[in-house]
Amino acid sequence: MAAAKPRPLVAGNWKMNGLRRSLATLDAVAAGYDASLKARADLLVCPPATLLSAFAQRAVGTRVAIGGQDCHAREAGAYTGEISAEMLADAGASAVILGHSERRQYFLETDAIVAEKTLAAWRAGLVAIVCVGETQAEREAGKTLSVVRRQLRRSIPAGATPANLVVAYEPVWAIGTGLTPTARDVAEVHALIRGDLRRIVGAAAAGQVRILYGGSVKPSNAAELMGVDNVDGALVGGASLKAEDFLGIAAAYRD
Repeated sequence: MAAAKPRPLVAGNWKMNGLRRSLATLDAVAAGYDASLKARADLLVCPPATLLSAFAQRAVGTRVAIGGQDCHAREAGAYTGEISAEMLADAGASAVILGHSERRQYFLETDAIVAEKTLAAWRAGLVAIVCVGETQAEREAGKTLSVVRRQLRRSIPAGATPANLVVAYEPVWAIGTGLTPTARDVAEVHALIRGDLRRIVGAAAAGQVRILYGGSVKPSNAAELMGVDNVDGALVGGASLKAEDFLGIAAAYRD
């Protein structure tokens, strides 16, 4: 008998957006995530650090989990402006996004840095959502699979399990552009990731690690993307800022 598929995860990355009044959006997401969605997907909202504690407190008793968008590799120290994984956990986070393409591009984060942060997330008891993905130039040069494979192998340290790791494939050229790869393109990359996970976590566990797709996901294309083999959820950017859109993406999963 084939192993059961992992429970889908729809994670919202709010990036540098949101003020205290944005608690109303979280309330709407929690209220909308009723019995009609309960059996379909887990929901995770990752607000900016200034809102994390307030969101975590507001989410108590709901089905919505709260996560961070980044963390420092060290537990504490003289790193002005940084936030440790332990601080995220203390504020109520259960997961953290690491290696997002914007961190890699704008803050020059390398695979080695992402691996160090992943270890920090596990040290604090957080699920690490490790992001991988190619630029448009790399795709046009036919390097998509080699880039994703390299990032996977260098960004995920030893000790990964289905309980502490989620992988998110986000083609850089599709983030915030409205462009999306074809279902065939997504299937090809996710199949590669699933295959590499056999080496990283072992053949028995590889099928239980959730692989998310990220890159201009919206209610209008969610059903097609979420129906692709080896796509176990979505990492949602702009659409997660609107409760209706975020819930619409989660609703793409059918019992």
